[in-house]
Amino acid sequence: MKLTIDIDCTPEEARAFFGLPDLGKAQQAAMDAMAERMREAVGEVDAAELLKGWLPGGVKSLEELQKTFWAGFTGSAKPKEDDR
Repeated sequence: MKLTIDIDCTPEEARAFFGLPDLGKAQQAAMDAMAERMREAVGEVDAAELLKGWLPGGVKSLEELQKTFWAGFTGSAKPKEDDR
């Protein structure tokens, strides 16, 4: 025997029926605080400082990285002794 019951209610109605608290206001406050912190952080971003952290050697490191990628893509990279 198979019994199917369909209950048509909103999430708020189901939450109230089971006695669960409504956390909508707390969630909205947390989201607002997070958005504000993100807005503040975006204003403090300095691209030059980011690049210094990513590329300690500066532009020369970037050029070497590009050469390495192009060598790999074009197949002109010298094979290692182990790869032969």
